Amino acid sequence: MIDGLGLGGSALGNLYRPVSDVDARATVDAAWQAGVRYFDTAPHYGLGLSERRLGAALADRPRSEFVISTKVGRLLEPCGGGGDDLAEGFAVPATHRRVWDFSADGVRRSLEASLTRLGLDRVDLVYVHDPDDHGEQVLREALPALAELRAQGVIRGIGVGVNRWEVAERFVLGHPLDHVMLAGRYTVLEHAATADFLSLCAERDVSVVAAGVFNSGLLARHDVPADATHDYTTAPAALVERARRIAGICRRHGVPLPRAALHFPFGHPAVRAVVVGARSAAEVSENVAMAAGEVPARVWSDLRAENLLSPTVPVPLPKGFEKAAG
Repeated sequence: MIDGLGLGGSALGNLYRPVSDVDARATVDAAWQAGVRYFDTAPHYGLGLSERRLGAALADRPRSEFVISTKVGRLLEPCGGGGDDLAEGFAVPATHRRVWDFSADGVRRSLEASLTRLGLDRVDLVYVHDPDDHGEQVLREALPALAELRAQGVIRGIGVGVNRWEVAERFVLGHPLDHVMLAGRYTVLEHAATADFLSLCAERDVSVVAAGVFNSGLLARHDVPADATHDYTTAPAALVERARRIAGICRRHGVPLPRAALHFPFGHPAVRAVVVGARSAAEVSENVAMAAGEVPARVWSDLRAENLLSPTVPVPLPKGFEKAAG
Protein backbone atom coordinates (compact mmCIF):
# COMPACT_ATOMS: atom_id res chain seq x y z
CA MET A 1 0.00 0.00 0.00
CA ILE A 2 1.25 3.50 -0.85
CA ASP A 3 0.52 5.60 2.21
CA GLY A 4 -0.56 9.13 1.46
CA LEU A 5 -1.05 8.95 -2.32
CA GLY A 6 -4.66 9.26 -3.52
CA LEU A 7 -6.32 9.12 -6.92
CA GLY A 8 -8.32 12.24 -7.75
CA GLY A 9 -11.45 11.62 -9.79
CA SER A 10 -11.94 14.78 -11.87
CA ALA A 11 -10.38 13.26 -15.01
CA LEU A 12 -12.69 10.24 -14.62
CA GLY A 13 -15.50 12.75 -15.16
CA ASN A 14 -14.07 13.75 -18.56
CA LEU A 15 -12.30 16.90 -17.39
CA TYR A 16 -11.64 18.95 -20.56
CA ARG A 17 -11.75 15.95 -22.88
CA PRO A 18 -13.40 12.53 -23.06
CA VAL A 19 -11.98 9.47 -21.34
CA SER A 20 -13.41 6.15 -22.48
CA ASP A 21 -15.05 3.78 -20.02
CA VAL A 22 -12.25 1.30 -20.74
CA ASP A 23 -9.51 3.83 -19.95
CA ALA A 24 -11.33 5.05 -16.84
CA ARG A 25 -11.57 1.50 -15.51
CA ALA A 26 -7.93 0.82 -16.38
CA THR A 27 -6.93 3.98 -14.49
CA VAL A 28 -8.60 2.84 -11.27
CA ASP A 29 -7.32 -0.71 -11.72
CA ALA A 30 -3.76 0.54 -12.18
CA ALA A 31 -4.01 2.68 -9.06
CA TRP A 32 -5.29 -0.28 -7.06
CA GLN A 33 -2.55 -2.58 -8.36
CA ALA A 34 0.05 0.03 -7.43
CA GLY A 35 -1.21 0.11 -3.85
CA VAL A 36 -3.32 3.27 -3.92
CA ARG A 37 -6.21 2.96 -1.49
CA TYR A 38 -7.59 6.50 -1.26
CA PHE A 39 -9.99 7.68 -3.96
CA ASP A 40 -11.64 11.11 -4.18
CA THR A 41 -14.59 12.19 -6.32
CA ALA A 42 -17.52 14.63 -6.43
CA PRO A 43 -20.92 15.08 -8.10
CA HIS A 44 -19.46 18.11 -9.88
CA TYR A 45 -17.00 15.96 -11.82
CA GLY A 46 -18.76 15.19 -15.09
CA LEU A 47 -22.27 15.58 -13.65
CA GLY A 48 -21.87 12.38 -11.64
CA LEU A 49 -19.85 10.44 -14.22
CA SER A 50 -16.77 10.29 -12.01
CA GLU A 51 -18.77 8.83 -9.13
CA ARG A 52 -20.42 6.23 -11.35
CA ARG A 53 -17.13 5.14 -12.91
CA LEU A 54 -15.27 5.03 -9.61
CA GLY A 55 -18.04 3.07 -7.92
CA ALA A 56 -18.13 0.53 -10.74
CA ALA A 57 -14.36 0.07 -10.66
CA LEU A 58 -14.33 -0.45 -6.88
CA ALA A 59 -17.44 -2.63 -6.73
CA ASP A 60 -15.52 -5.89 -6.47
CA ARG A 61 -12.85 -4.59 -4.09
CA PRO A 62 -13.02 -5.34 -0.36
CA ARG A 63 -14.80 -2.34 1.16
CA SER A 64 -12.64 -2.40 4.26
CA GLU A 65 -9.48 -1.95 2.21
CA PHE A 66 -10.08 1.48 0.68
CA VAL A 67 -11.03 5.01 1.69
CA ILE A 68 -13.33 7.06 -0.51
CA SER A 69 -14.38 10.70 -0.28
CA THR A 70 -16.99 12.71 -2.10
CA LYS A 71 -18.44 16.18 -1.75
CA VAL A 72 -21.66 18.08 -1.12
CA GLY A 73 -22.88 21.54 -2.05
CA ARG A 74 -24.10 20.97 -5.59
CA LEU A 75 -27.28 19.02 -6.32
CA LEU A 76 -27.68 17.56 -9.80
CA GLU A 77 -31.12 18.19 -11.29
CA PRO A 78 -32.23 16.68 -14.63
CA CYS A 79 -32.66 19.11 -17.49
CA GLY A 80 -33.57 18.78 -21.15
CA GLY A 81 -31.56 21.62 -22.59
CA GLY A 82 -29.15 19.47 -24.60
CA GLY A 83 -25.63 20.54 -25.43
CA ASP A 84 -22.54 19.76 -23.41
CA ASP A 85 -20.99 20.67 -20.07
CA LEU A 86 -17.75 22.15 -21.38
CA ALA A 87 -18.60 25.54 -19.91
CA GLU A 88 -18.04 23.85 -16.54
CA GLY A 89 -14.97 22.05 -17.86
CA PHE A 90 -16.36 18.57 -18.51
CA ALA A 91 -16.81 16.84 -21.86
CA VAL A 92 -20.17 15.23 -21.06
CA PRO A 93 -23.74 15.80 -22.26
CA ALA A 94 -25.56 18.45 -20.25
CA THR A 95 -28.21 16.07 -18.96
CA HIS A 96 -28.32 17.76 -15.56
CA ARG A 97 -27.76 21.17 -14.08
CA ARG A 98 -25.92 21.99 -10.88
CA VAL A 99 -27.88 23.70 -8.12
CA TRP A 100 -25.98 25.18 -5.19
CA ASP A 101 -27.49 23.85 -1.96
CA PHE A 102 -25.73 23.99 1.40
CA SER A 103 -28.86 23.41 3.47
CA ALA A 104 -29.04 20.46 5.86
CA ASP A 105 -31.61 18.82 3.60
CA GLY A 106 -29.48 19.51 0.54
CA VAL A 107 -26.46 17.90 2.18
CA ARG A 108 -28.43 14.76 2.98
CA ARG A 109 -29.95 14.60 -0.50
CA SER A 110 -26.57 15.12 -2.14
CA LEU A 111 -24.94 12.35 -0.12
CA GLU A 112 -27.81 9.95 -0.78
CA ALA A 113 -27.53 10.59 -4.52
CA SER A 114 -23.76 10.12 -4.40
CA LEU A 115 -24.14 6.78 -2.64
CA THR A 116 -26.54 5.67 -5.37
CA ARG A 117 -24.12 6.67 -8.13
CA LEU A 118 -21.20 5.03 -6.31
CA GLY A 119 -23.18 1.89 -5.54
CA LEU A 120 -22.00 2.03 -1.92
CA ASP A 121 -23.76 2.03 1.42
CA ARG A 122 -21.29 4.48 2.92
CA VAL A 123 -18.40 6.80 2.15
CA ASP A 124 -15.58 7.59 4.51
CA LEU A 125 -15.06 11.34 4.10
CA VAL A 126 -17.37 14.12 2.91
CA TYR A 127 -16.15 17.59 1.99
CA VAL A 128 -18.28 20.69 1.59
CA HIS A 129 -17.28 21.63 -1.96
CA ASP A 130 -16.36 25.24 -2.85
CA PRO A 131 -18.17 26.94 0.06
CA ASP A 132 -16.53 30.32 -0.65
CA ASP A 133 -19.69 32.40 -1.09
CA HIS A 134 -21.92 30.46 1.31
CA GLY A 135 -20.04 30.70 4.59
CA GLU A 136 -22.92 31.48 6.93
CA GLN A 137 -25.16 28.69 5.66
CA VAL A 138 -22.29 26.21 5.63
CA LEU A 139 -21.52 26.95 9.28
CA ARG A 140 -25.19 27.03 10.27
CA GLU A 141 -26.50 24.04 8.30
CA ALA A 142 -24.12 22.05 6.11
CA LEU A 143 -21.38 21.28 8.61
CA PRO A 144 -23.78 20.54 11.51
CA ALA A 145 -25.69 18.15 9.21
CA LEU A 146 -22.46 16.36 8.31
CA ALA A 147 -21.45 16.26 11.97
CA GLU A 148 -24.77 14.58 12.77
CA LEU A 149 -24.15 11.99 10.05
CA ARG A 150 -20.70 11.43 11.50
CA ALA A 151 -22.14 10.93 14.97
CA GLN A 152 -24.57 8.37 13.52
CA GLY A 153 -21.69 6.48 11.94
CA VAL A 154 -22.88 7.13 8.38
CA ILE A 155 -19.58 8.82 7.54
CA ARG A 156 -16.22 8.84 9.32
CA GLY A 157 -14.91 12.33 8.67
CA ILE A 158 -16.05 15.77 7.53
CA GLY A 159 -14.29 18.75 6.04
CA VAL A 160 -14.19 21.40 3.34
CA GLY A 161 -12.72 21.26 -0.15
CA VAL A 162 -11.40 24.64 -1.30
CA ASN A 163 -8.99 26.42 -3.60
CA ARG A 164 -8.06 29.19 -1.14
CA TRP A 165 -6.64 28.67 2.33
CA GLU A 166 -8.31 31.88 3.54
CA VAL A 167 -11.70 30.27 2.90
CA ALA A 168 -10.72 27.09 4.71
CA GLU A 169 -9.41 29.04 7.70
CA ARG A 170 -12.88 30.43 8.43
CA PHE A 171 -14.30 26.92 8.72
CA VAL A 172 -11.40 25.50 10.70
CA LEU A 173 -11.95 28.29 13.23
CA GLY A 174 -15.74 28.08 13.08
CA HIS A 175 -16.53 24.36 13.29
CA PRO A 176 -14.78 21.17 14.42
CA LEU A 177 -13.43 19.59 11.22
CA ASP A 178 -11.52 16.41 10.54
CA HIS A 179 -10.07 17.30 7.14
CA VAL A 180 -9.39 20.09 4.67
CA MET A 181 -8.76 19.43 0.99
CA LEU A 182 -6.69 22.33 -0.31
CA ALA A 183 -6.11 22.56 -4.06
CA GLY A 184 -3.12 24.31 -5.56
CA ARG A 185 -2.19 26.51 -2.62
CA TYR A 186 0.49 24.43 -0.91
CA THR A 187 3.00 23.53 -3.57
CA VAL A 188 6.72 23.84 -4.09
CA LEU A 189 5.86 26.90 -6.21
CA GLU A 190 3.35 28.54 -3.82
CA HIS A 191 3.58 27.90 -0.10
CA ALA A 192 4.76 30.83 2.00
CA ALA A 193 1.32 32.32 2.66
CA THR A 194 -0.22 28.93 3.40
CA ALA A 195 2.25 27.59 5.96
CA ASP A 196 0.70 29.43 8.93
CA PHE A 197 -2.74 28.08 8.01
CA LEU A 198 -1.36 24.54 7.92
CA SER A 199 0.14 25.10 11.36
CA LEU A 200 -3.34 26.09 12.58
CA CYS A 201 -4.66 22.82 11.15
CA ALA A 202 -1.93 20.87 12.95
CA GLU A 203 -2.78 22.60 16.24
CA ARG A 204 -6.45 21.69 15.84
CA ASP A 205 -5.77 18.14 14.64
CA VAL A 206 -7.24 18.83 11.21
CA SER A 207 -5.67 16.65 8.52
CA VAL A 208 -4.86 18.36 5.24
CA VAL A 209 -5.18 16.66 1.87
CA ALA A 210 -3.09 18.51 -0.71
CA ALA A 211 -4.54 18.54 -4.22
CA GLY A 212 -3.37 20.40 -7.31
CA VAL A 213 0.28 19.87 -6.34
CA PHE A 214 1.33 20.42 -9.98
CA ASN A 215 -0.46 23.82 -10.01
CA SER A 216 -2.70 22.51 -12.83
CA GLY A 217 0.24 21.76 -15.12
CA LEU A 218 3.05 24.19 -14.37
CA LEU A 219 4.96 21.63 -12.28
CA ALA A 220 3.86 18.53 -14.17
CA ARG A 221 6.86 18.32 -16.51
CA HIS A 222 10.59 18.45 -15.93
CA ASP A 223 11.01 20.95 -18.75
CA VAL A 224 8.54 23.77 -18.14
CA PRO A 225 7.04 24.98 -21.45
CA ALA A 226 6.30 28.63 -22.10
CA ASP A 227 2.59 27.87 -22.48
CA ALA A 228 2.30 25.91 -19.24
CA THR A 229 -0.94 26.34 -17.30
CA HIS A 230 -1.46 27.63 -13.77
CA ASP A 231 -4.86 27.50 -12.07
CA TYR A 232 -6.25 26.20 -15.38
CA THR A 233 -5.19 29.23 -17.44
CA THR A 234 -1.96 30.18 -19.17
CA ALA A 235 0.65 30.80 -16.51
CA PRO A 236 2.09 34.31 -16.10
CA ALA A 237 5.65 34.64 -17.40
CA ALA A 238 7.00 35.30 -13.90
CA LEU A 239 5.61 32.01 -12.61
CA VAL A 240 6.96 30.13 -15.62
CA GLU A 241 10.41 31.56 -14.90
CA ARG A 242 10.16 30.64 -11.22
CA ALA A 243 9.10 27.09 -12.08
CA ARG A 244 12.01 26.82 -14.50
CA ARG A 245 14.45 27.89 -11.80
CA ILE A 246 13.02 25.25 -9.47
CA ALA A 247 13.28 22.66 -12.25
CA GLY A 248 16.90 23.64 -12.84
CA ILE A 249 17.83 22.95 -9.24
CA CYS A 250 15.98 19.65 -9.34
CA ARG A 251 17.83 18.73 -12.54
CA ARG A 252 21.13 19.52 -10.87
CA HIS A 253 20.40 16.71 -8.42
CA GLY A 254 18.88 14.29 -10.94
CA VAL A 255 15.34 14.80 -9.63
CA PRO A 256 12.37 15.32 -11.99
CA LEU A 257 10.38 18.44 -11.11
CA PRO A 258 7.10 16.47 -10.69
CA ARG A 259 8.78 14.25 -8.08
CA ALA A 260 9.76 17.25 -5.99
CA ALA A 261 6.24 18.65 -6.42
CA LEU A 262 4.69 15.41 -5.19
CA HIS A 263 6.98 15.12 -2.18
CA PHE A 264 7.04 18.73 -1.04
CA PRO A 265 3.67 18.94 0.78
CA PHE A 266 4.62 16.08 3.11
CA GLY A 267 7.19 18.27 4.80
CA HIS A 268 4.39 19.83 6.81
CA PRO A 269 3.03 17.66 9.64
CA ALA A 270 -0.57 18.69 8.88
CA VAL A 271 -0.49 17.13 5.40
CA ARG A 272 -1.60 13.52 5.49
CA ALA A 273 -2.28 12.81 1.82
CA VAL A 274 -1.62 14.09 -1.68
CA VAL A 275 -4.32 13.52 -4.31
CA VAL A 276 -3.31 13.41 -7.97
CA GLY A 277 -5.65 12.99 -10.91
CA ALA A 278 -5.05 10.63 -13.83
CA ARG A 279 -6.91 9.69 -17.00
CA SER A 280 -4.99 6.55 -17.97
CA ALA A 281 -3.08 3.64 -16.50
CA ALA A 282 0.11 5.16 -17.91
CA GLU A 283 -0.44 8.40 -15.98
CA VAL A 284 -1.02 6.43 -12.80
CA SER A 285 2.24 4.53 -13.35
CA GLU A 286 4.10 7.79 -13.90
CA ASN A 287 2.68 9.35 -10.73
CA VAL A 288 3.48 6.25 -8.69
CA ALA A 289 7.05 6.21 -10.02
CA MET A 290 7.47 9.86 -9.05
CA ALA A 291 6.11 9.14 -5.59
CA ALA A 292 8.37 6.13 -5.10
CA GLY A 293 11.62 7.99 -5.82
CA GLU A 294 13.64 10.01 -3.35
CA VAL A 295 14.33 13.75 -3.19
CA PRO A 296 17.75 14.50 -1.68
CA ALA A 297 17.88 17.06 1.10
CA ARG A 298 20.20 19.20 -1.05
CA VAL A 299 17.30 19.98 -3.36
CA TRP A 300 15.47 21.77 -0.57
CA SER A 301 18.58 23.49 0.79
CA ASP A 302 19.52 24.76 -2.69
CA LEU A 303 15.99 26.03 -3.22
CA ARG A 304 16.28 27.94 0.06
CA ALA A 305 19.68 29.30 -0.92
CA GLU A 306 18.21 30.74 -4.12
CA ASN A 307 15.15 32.19 -2.35
CA LEU A 308 12.80 29.78 -4.09
CA LEU A 309 11.72 28.10 -0.86
CA SER A 310 10.60 29.93 2.24
CA PRO A 311 13.28 29.71 4.97
CA THR A 312 10.74 28.59 7.57
CA VAL A 313 8.63 26.11 5.63
CA PRO A 314 9.26 22.49 6.71
CA VAL A 315 10.58 20.05 4.10
CA PRO A 316 10.16 16.28 3.80
CA LEU A 317 12.71 13.67 4.71
CA PRO A 318 14.83 12.36 1.82
CA LYS A 319 12.92 9.10 1.62
CA GLY A 320 10.40 7.47 -0.68
CA PHE A 321 6.71 8.31 -0.45
CA GLU A 322 5.77 5.27 1.61
CA LYS A 323 8.18 6.24 4.40
CA ALA A 324 7.69 10.00 4.16
CA ALA A 325 3.90 9.74 4.44
CA GLY A 326 3.72 7.05 7.07
